[in-house]
Amino acid sequence: MGLHKAVGLNGWVKSADAKTLHAGRLNIGPRLILGFVFIILSMLAADAIILWQFHVVRTQAGRLNDVDQKLVAVLRVHTSMLAFHDRLHGFADDEDADRLVIEAGPLCSAVLEDIRRATVALSLPPFDLRRDPTILPTLHVIQSALPSQLEATSGDWRAVHLRLTNQVRPLESLTSALVEKVDHEAAEQQAQTVQNIRRVQRLVFWIVPLTAVLTLLIAATLGLAITRSITQPLARLVEGSRALARGEFQHQVSVSGKDELAHLGQVFNDTARRLRDLYATLQSSEDRLRLVIDTIPAHAWSAQPDGSVDFINHRFLEFTGRPMEDMLGWGWGSLVHPDDLTRYVAEWKAAVATGQPMESEARVWRMDGNYRWLLIRNVPLRDKAGNIVSWYGTAIDIEERHRAEDALRRSEAYLAEAQRLSKTGSVGWSVSSGEIRWSEETFRIFQYDRTTTKPTVNLILKRVHPEDAVHVKQTIESASMNGEDFEHEYRLVMPDSSLKYVHVVAHALSDKSGRIEFVGAVMDVTERKRAEEALREAQANLARVSRVTTMGELTASLAHEIKQPITAAVTDAKTCLRWLGRDQPDVVEAGQAASRIIKDVTRASDIISRIGLLFKKGGPQRELIDVNEVIEEMIALLRSEGARYSISIQRELANDLPKIRADHVQLQQVFMNLMLNGIEAMMDQQPPGKLTVKSQLAENGEILTSISDTGVGLSAEQAEQIFNAFFTTKAHGTGMGLPISRSIIESHGGRLWATSNSGPGVTFQFTLPSDVTAHQAA
Repeated sequence: MGLHKAVGLNGWVKSADAKTLHAGRLNIGPRLILGFVFIILSMLAADAIILWQFHVVRTQAGRLNDVDQKLVAVLRVHTSMLAFHDRLHGFADDEDADRLVIEAGPLCSAVLEDIRRATVALSLPPFDLRRDPTILPTLHVIQSALPSQLEATSGDWRAVHLRLTNQVRPLESLTSALVEKVDHEAAEQQAQTVQNIRRVQRLVFWIVPLTAVLTLLIAATLGLAITRSITQPLARLVEGSRALARGEFQHQVSVSGKDELAHLGQVFNDTARRLRDLYATLQSSEDRLRLVIDTIPAHAWSAQPDGSVDFINHRFLEFTGRPMEDMLGWGWGSLVHPDDLTRYVAEWKAAVATGQPMESEARVWRMDGNYRWLLIRNVPLRDKAGNIVSWYGTAIDIEERHRAEDALRRSEAYLAEAQRLSKTGSVGWSVSSGEIRWSEETFRIFQYDRTTTKPTVNLILKRVHPEDAVHVKQTIESASMNGEDFEHEYRLVMPDSSLKYVHVVAHALSDKSGRIEFVGAVMDVTERKRAEEALREAQANLARVSRVTTMGELTASLAHEIKQPITAAVTDAKTCLRWLGRDQPDVVEAGQAASRIIKDVTRASDIISRIGLLFKKGGPQRELIDVNEVIEEMIALLRSEGARYSISIQRELANDLPKIRADHVQLQQVFMNLMLNGIEAMMDQQPPGKLTVKSQLAENGEILTSISDTGVGLSAEQAEQIFNAFFTTKAHGTGMGLPISRSIIESHGGRLWATSNSGPGVTFQFTLPSDVTAHQAA
């Protein structure tokens, strides 16, 4: 009978253990309740004392469950703190500021949430904290210290490592000590609970031995199963935490059941997978950053606070063809050009000593054996305290820029010399700001010192001749308002009272905002002006010689012209004497004869006056002249010359022509040259030729004059050459008449040309601006 009962009891225990393990799918709380239900059902048959003792046992078991939960809560705090430290330490090792900022907040929140849960769990009864009152304050210290640690993790990486070591690690020690304290308290509570249960067992042993034995068997079985269902997952979690601490992110915790520990294992596995992915991402980011540093179109490096180089990117190594070991520290100095090494090292050491950024240029040896100019920049990296933790530098190749600068300097020197030789200076004028820029030659032209003088409009006007100042000022004001190109000449009065003539040409430019800026040139044309004056004087002398020569050739014709009125005056004088010599003088007839004498003498005087003007020497004097009157004067002078060769001179003069502003003598010379050319072209011609002089008003308001003959004409080749100096179609010609005539017409603002007639002969035409059109053009 006893053996049978023992065998049955053993089978029931195994069945209970299997059911308990199967119940592992439940949470720990329901699992414990289920075990206690079995215990309560087994003790229903006992008397009131047994019921009371079992009630005590159940209460003690509940306290044991609370102790376990509180221990788990504290262990979670410790685990979260370990994860918090490991994640931050990983971010700091990778120097990933972005991930640090993004992940630090959630990690902190998780730790704080576990601390809050542990605080709530430890604050609930019946846990007795009177044995160690430092547990809850320790949690509060950790909770209050953790946010300040997060605020302090946004600095440089060295500071982050220091804070993790000096401040976060002590918090881990606190949580570890807290786990030990809670574990110690839990052990004491468990011991107390076991003692109470044993006391109940002793009581029950005497009352109902079989019930006590059954109760102990059930309690032992359930306790073993529940403890095993808790300690085994916890051991796996601890092992997983150690694996994560070793960097084994591929480690996974086996999960069975659906209780809290199973959920914690799933969270652990998910966290491990995220850490593994994060580590792979960080590794990829690091590789990508290194690739970027090696790929950027610049040479880059880093140096320690003392200036010794500790990193050089791949591009710089390719540039020099040297291994990194040869260039670390101060080994890079062997690559700097000897002429630049001392200066650059001094600048670099000065920057390291003062902590100031530096920028310099030096020639660095390239792997092809040539030195190339590099623009080098170094800047310090400082911590929050202002201490330099590292130096970072870059260098870019500026060899082409140096060559361009050298070429520019040579070009500027050539330009300056060319401006000096050509006496042409450059000028720039910004209308909006009023800034004026002069070249060195411009300063020389205006005779200002470029080292002490800043060009201004008033400074320019100070040198301008008073008679030209108003015009120059109006030109400047007009250009600044309408933004149009301008060109003018004016005189300068130098400090020694000498005069200079300058020719100014300016071109307007505008930017996208519409601001106007002029770029121009100032040319000293004093020598040209003097040469022009000399040329004009020579031309005037040559024209006078030409007139004298021509007048010499016309001596016979002129003598005939003068002889006619004189002969008529002598005849009229004799007639007057006869009328007065009568016995009865005829005063009326004598008066008429005297009037004819006055008319003939006046005519002879006018002819002599015109001839005298042609011989007159002096500068041009322009005045208002009637072209038709000049034509009539020249026809009167040359009528006898034409009559010698039976050539008729005809006129077709337009009425009411406006007057022109010209030099009377020069205009007479033009008509005389052209009319004589026509007469000479028709000499000895049968039938006799005809010379026609026309005047008319052109469509543009100018006076158009033409002299046509019916002579031998001109070939196409001669028509192009007759206005060239010294070219002549006459046997005894000088070839200067037509060039002088063209220069006279062009100096009056007109033009002279020749065309062949449809019939025989040539027509010379010239235009002259009338006084009205001249005023309009001005």
